[in-house]
Amino acid sequence: MVTMTWHVEIDEHTCIGSGMCAALLPEVFALDGAVAHPVTSAVDADETVLDAADSCPAMAITVTDGGREIGPRP
Repeated sequence: MVTMTWHVEIDEHTCIGSGMCAALLPEVFALDGAVAHPVTSAVDADETVLDAADSCPAMAITVTDGGREIGPRP
């Protein structure tokens, strides 16, 4: 069985620290002071990761699959 892995990044200069991502997926995102950061940059493919990117009010989360940006979704 092949497990798909996505790459998650947060632009610390764009992040406003709302904490929405950390509330939605605390195993993937953590709020550290004024900004969020990924707990790990490689995550299993999961629709909830895209939901977190979509819900970021600052659009600071980027999700890529093999170098292709898949989140946030338009």
